[in-house]
Amino acid sequence: MQALSVDVFLCCLSVVPPNLIRKFKPYAMTESFEIRSRLTAFCQALVDQQAARVIVAPQDCSSGFWFGGGNMVAGPDGNLYVVGRYRNAGDSRTGVAAGTRGLELAIFESQDQGFTFNKVVSWDKPALDSSTGQTLSIEGSCLRFTDGGVELFVSTEKNGVAYPDSVSDFLKPGAGVWSIDVLRAESIDGLRAASVVPAFVSDCPSHLHVKDPFFWHTENGDRLGYCSHPFGWSSSNTGVADIPAEGQLVGNPQHSVFPRGTTWDVAMTRGTCVLPVPQVGPFADSSISLLFYCGGECLRPMEEHSTAVKRPRGYSCEEIGGAAYFENDDIAAAKRLSDLVPMFISPTGTGCSRYVDVLSTKDGFYATWQQSQHDLSQPLVMNFLSADEAFRILAG
Repeated sequence: MQALSVDVFLCCLSVVPPNLIRKFKPYAMTESFEIRSRLTAFCQALVDQQAARVIVAPQDCSSGFWFGGGNMVAGPDGNLYVVGRYRNAGDSRTGVAAGTRGLELAIFESQDQGFTFNKVVSWDKPALDSSTGQTLSIEGSCLRFTDGGVELFVSTEKNGVAYPDSVSDFLKPGAGVWSIDVLRAESIDGLRAASVVPAFVSDCPSHLHVKDPFFWHTENGDRLGYCSHPFGWSSSNTGVADIPAEGQLVGNPQHSVFPRGTTWDVAMTRGTCVLPVPQVGPFADSSISLLFYCGGECLRPMEEHSTAVKRPRGYSCEEIGGAAYFENDDIAAAKRLSDLVPMFISPTGTGCSRYVDVLSTKDGFYATWQQSQHDLSQPLVMNFLSADEAFRILAG
């Protein structure tokens, strides 16, 4: 029998339950093994599929309906805020203008540390029209509190935006182009009347559609992560840019800082969250961050061979999840913890588990994501991991 290489063994470790990971510890031969095993256990404790509970339900309990694609932040008032969009069933192949699809952007507030959430602000599609065009569909978003108040970055598909001449024939009737806008105000409530200002548009055919913004802190200031698609929508890619100053557009974006994978995430690798790892145990003298991402093997459901191994492949709108890690803010050097197989799969429905976001607080970590249900809907679910338990996992 041929022995597994160290690399293959570490890849397989990404789906080993934490209790079994500890059994492997006496055989750990390298620091890399120790780091990867503890990071994997930490990720699986954060995105605990069994412990997750619904915090925002979609508008219908059926396929194509969900809420999510945003983030959670702690406000200066101590309350928690969640932003996301309601999406109803629609078929982009016939043009999103034909249905409701991404129909509402909403912010929810929790005044009891995440036990309950209440909607406080929302926008329909016309309310998010801007100088870029008319809104056809609402996609991912993120909230960021600043010294001057609060910013809301939101991606939408806009009508009336032309493709570059070289690929103009590929624009589907009734479809548009994704771009990212920003709303700025002194408070969450003030966002109701805020202007919708273009923040990031692209005319590069290879990365024409930009959407799903998220942000994270670095020593040199906050960075803006995003997803891009080419003119033919044949892949999802992870990019990074500097957050634009007021009145400016994103400049010099890096469209592909985290390349697509080789197996389950070969078609789609969409970053959704960066989380600094607490500096405890073997991480005490390091600066390591986790990158959570959505992945998929294909754009549409694939009919499998009758004798093939049954497994979630992940496809557009039903992605599954993975994680990577990097050091010293160098996201372009991120190493996958989920090389050969996904790390996050819903135990029900299609297996979809996507748009992971994690908020770090002094008490612990709030992880949120969209999780496929028995009825094939995708509510926003949440799991809380206490700081003590997180430190125990990481310290060993």
